[in-house]
Amino acid sequence: MVIAVTGVAGTLGAALLTQRGAERAKRRELELGQAYQETRENLALRRDCYTRLYRDARQFATALNRHLHVLRDRTPGESDVRALDEAKDAHRNHWSETLMIAPDAVIAPGDTANQALTRVYGTIKRLEQGNAQPGESLQSATEAQDELWGLIKVMRHAMRQDLGVSGEF
Repeated sequence: MVIAVTGVAGTLGAALLTQRGAERAKRRELELGQAYQETRENLALRRDCYTRLYRDARQFATALNRHLHVLRDRTPGESDVRALDEAKDAHRNHWSETLMIAPDAVIAPGDTANQALTRVYGTIKRLEQGNAQPGESLQSATEAQDELWGLIKVMRHAMRQDLGVSGEF
């Protein structure tokens, strides 16, 4: 009788242990799947954010260049001012989003580009309003605007590295 009870208990215990092991394996599999999905979603979020930031930084730099051309040729109209401000606002909004999700390796070159864009914008606005600071001219603003492209390129390189996209700088 003791042997029979031991046999039944062993059989039931083995089934219970097998079931617990299977549950643990299934739970681990679900956790790994969830972690993989979260990693993919995070990568997609960063990729979308970086794409918008890069596009808007280029559009802001282009709008600054256009505005400089307008300043050389004529007094900017309301539509010229609005186009520049819309480009600035779009860039600022996506820069703010990037600050919340990007690692420091992306923030540093992005901040350098953002500060340069903002500096050129300030110079252009002061020139537009006739309140240029000493040393500010259309020529100095044009030179500063030309330097933006290199800074945007460095920012793009950092974003691509963060996304795991290889390629030449």
